[in-house]
Amino acid sequence: MRGEFPDFRLGSVLATSFTGTLSERHGNAVERIPTPHRLVDWLVVNGLAVDSCTTAQLELARELRESIHAAATAAAIQGPLPAPAVQVINDCSAQGRAAAILTPEGERRWRLSSASRVEDALGVIAADAISIIAGERDGKLALCASPTCKAAFFDTSHSRTRKWCDMNTCGNRQKKARFIAKQRKNPASGE
Repeated sequence: MRGEFPDFRLGSVLATSFTGTLSERHGNAVERIPTPHRLVDWLVVNGLAVDSCTTAQLELARELRESIHAAATAAAIQGPLPAPAVQVINDCSAQGRAAAILTPEGERRWRLSSASRVEDALGVIAADAISIIAGERDGKLALCASPTCKAAFFDTSHSRTRKWCDMNTCGNRQKKARFIAKQRKNPASGE
């Protein structure tokens, strides 16, 4: 069943990875969480395991995703944060009842409450978004240079000059397009 859905784009920052569940926003959009079960799959992969998800919870998740994308995009271009997006992020953060726990291996994990588990997971994602948009973490928000993508991502590279949300997709696609354009312009150089 999972084979019928596009793969998840996983990153090291929870909030921007979550916004990546809708990619190619300025081209042929790819929805990576089209069903409640697929949201459950994404949450499990990201350490926020939940037992189930309703259609209403999926809609709330998508509202949070789009709000994080709008606020992160505004922060990346140093524009004003959209008030409706900030409200959704704050509401989701406040509604979550997750607790950070320390594992015996010294790693932080999230423990979700027994009730409203999807809302707890969304609260963790919202809190992560707040920390990156508020500038509390080492890195900077940027937008993918791909004209069809423009995804917000959190650049933690040493120089903070990363151009692509994901080198394996957007970056390679752009490099390939430049190579093909160069070959068409100067066909003798390819032989």
